[in-house]
Amino acid sequence: MARLAVALRYYVHQRLNSDPGWEKVAVILSDANVPGEGEHKIMDFIRRQRASPSHDPNTVHCLCGADADLIMLGLATHEPNFNIIREEFMPNQQRPCDLCGQYGHDLNDCKGLALDDDSECQSSPLQKETNFIFVRLPVLREYLERELHIPNSSIPFDLERAIDDWVFMCFFVGNDFLPHLPSLEIRENAIDRLVKLYKDMVYEMKGHLTDSGVVHIERAQIILNKLGEVEDEIFKSRQEREQQFKRKNKEKKRREKALMTPSYISSRGSFLAPQTNGPICLSGSNTRAMARTSRLEALDFIETLHVPGISVSENSCHRHELKDDSSSEDEVFDEVRLWEDGWKDRYYKSKFQVDGKDIVFRRKVALAYVEGLCWVLHYYYQGCASWDWYYPFHYAPFASDFDAVSQFKPDFSACTEPFKPLQQLMSVFPAASRVHLPEAWQELMISPTSPIIDFYPDNFVIDLNGKKCAWQGVALLPFVDEKRLLEVLKPMEDKLDAFEKERNSRGPDRLFVGPSHPFYKFAEELYENSKEDSIALSIDTSLTFGMAGTVGVDAKAVMKGQNYKSPFSVDEFTDIAKNKAIMMIYKDPEFERGYVFATKRLPGAVDVPRTLKDINLDRRESYRPQIGFSREILRHGLSDAGRRMVERGIGHSPRPLFETYQIGSHNRSYQPSCWAPAVSYGEDRMFNYPSSANQCRKRRQTGGEWSGNPRRHRNFNEYERMSQPSMPVRHPLRYEPYPELVPLRVRSRGRDRPPPHQYSVYRW
Repeated sequence: MARLAVALRYYVHQRLNSDPGWEKVAVILSDANVPGEGEHKIMDFIRRQRASPSHDPNTVHCLCGADADLIMLGLATHEPNFNIIREEFMPNQQRPCDLCGQYGHDLNDCKGLALDDDSECQSSPLQKETNFIFVRLPVLREYLERELHIPNSSIPFDLERAIDDWVFMCFFVGNDFLPHLPSLEIRENAIDRLVKLYKDMVYEMKGHLTDSGVVHIERAQIILNKLGEVEDEIFKSRQEREQQFKRKNKEKKRREKALMTPSYISSRGSFLAPQTNGPICLSGSNTRAMARTSRLEALDFIETLHVPGISVSENSCHRHELKDDSSSEDEVFDEVRLWEDGWKDRYYKSKFQVDGKDIVFRRKVALAYVEGLCWVLHYYYQGCASWDWYYPFHYAPFASDFDAVSQFKPDFSACTEPFKPLQQLMSVFPAASRVHLPEAWQELMISPTSPIIDFYPDNFVIDLNGKKCAWQGVALLPFVDEKRLLEVLKPMEDKLDAFEKERNSRGPDRLFVGPSHPFYKFAEELYENSKEDSIALSIDTSLTFGMAGTVGVDAKAVMKGQNYKSPFSVDEFTDIAKNKAIMMIYKDPEFERGYVFATKRLPGAVDVPRTLKDINLDRRESYRPQIGFSREILRHGLSDAGRRMVERGIGHSPRPLFETYQIGSHNRSYQPSCWAPAVSYGEDRMFNYPSSANQCRKRRQTGGEWSGNPRRHRNFNEYERMSQPSMPVRHPLRYEPYPELVPLRVRSRGRDRPPPHQYSVYRW
């Protein structure tokens, strides 16, 4: 990470000196020497800027990252225009071999051969252009507004508070710091279940669950108790779904195997004597063709096996020995069996090695989990409440165990400090990664006499916990004792060299600006007038587009006009001649301890144009949503009259009158089912349409008159009365529009179809 920080500083300098797109960009770099997670550093920066008087409440934010927590963090800012960009995930991409690094095979098939430059199959695949996905949180806010709104409620609806409650409820499904509750699985619509409980219990709670990052535990207990009442039903329903899925999967594999195996295999005596491979019945007019195909399949099957002849008895015996692949799958043994009676006692006995009837221990686990919920919410909305907190168990309690937590009040008042960078690596690295640590510290991870050797086990248990893949399981690693670790490492710090001591120290954030930035002249004066590195000056926010904070002189800065030496030895990254960019020490605006950052919309914030259609909008009217980041622009198109002129000019026939919407998993298109006939019109008489495609076929066969009510036709919800004199009858099976007819509109609309389409009906 130290080398990465050096490379990033060079990269920013190189861009600010040469790339025109970076002219007005101010870059803040927070490397690994600044404690904290990257996304939470950004959130802390946004919170502090929002609390500054110079902040623009309509600032547009764009956060890049693939972590799902970014959505929750973006919602927690309550900014009106917050967006997330991430690379599109493409599954099943070709990967190189883990052993030789070549493409075309995996580790199991690797032969350890050297790379052949002339081999095309061993070369790396062509690089494809990366696609990006935008998550527009204003659109998500619109959906949450509809989902969380409670009509006719005595409690005034506050969207910002409701979103905070929704973010808090998502913690029960799982996050980076707490395991999810056993009764809540994200793939089982757990969030929808929580939202329903939230809306049902709002009158009993008499308020919101959270307030500015603080949890109202007594209200959260109401929802958890209600969830605990249906836990037994949830576990039984989950088991039924899993068993049903297994049955369908086995049936699918059985069908696939039947398709891959020929219908019969010839015997030794006669090739034409079929031996059925299963209860397959052939019927119909194409029996001969199907039999010929089966004989060819059998021939190919035998040639593939290289078997000159197979007797009936041998084939039958071998067939009985074969088993379905799906039946031989390894079944994951679940000793807890949550769907059976006694599940709670078995759970605590298996996961915690404690008697399930120990109520005191169960409540201890529940209180630790509630403390974690309070810590996580404070971390999302106000920053880290305590640097030494952790959840001391590998598993979560049941929702029914939160029956005595309403009076619990967590205490995070103690002043704590984060680990130093190398201390952090010692607490998270396994012994196999010790090469990235100082040599003097590596023996602590492998020496049998090390006082902390128990922190680095060579073997440990992975509890699948009902899952199938190891990466989904729970790694039962021992928790690191902070006091023991620091006591052992403190005398070892004297053995570090100068570079390692720098790696193990806390560093500052750094601000970079180019010569075209308005703040550049201020930065020049900073270095010209400051004699000492400790001097920090407040930023003139009029030069930084409202960004507040302080800046100071950086001892590692390369002065203007000097050459910036490249940290790379390749020709693509050369030294920067006559550097123009300026690097400074940057500090966020500071606030006193205990300051509460506002979790609401700032005054003057303007919502972006809404995307969703208003619920009260007339559904019969045309609607075009707001798409993308730009405002709606005028779109050009032909009117009905212009479309008719074009169709006549190019000689195209009008559209068919009746079109049937074909519903299917892969085919959703409009295809004509019949054509509009020329029929006689009566005085003040309804136009008598065919009611279905079957009546069209019947009309062709019998030559009778059309019958059926247009209201009974699936495509017609509206039609128009015709009050015109009669006209001669033309051929009923051919569409022959009269040139002097004018079109009328008949709309087609239904619940299972897209928005209305226009059709033409011709009259005098």
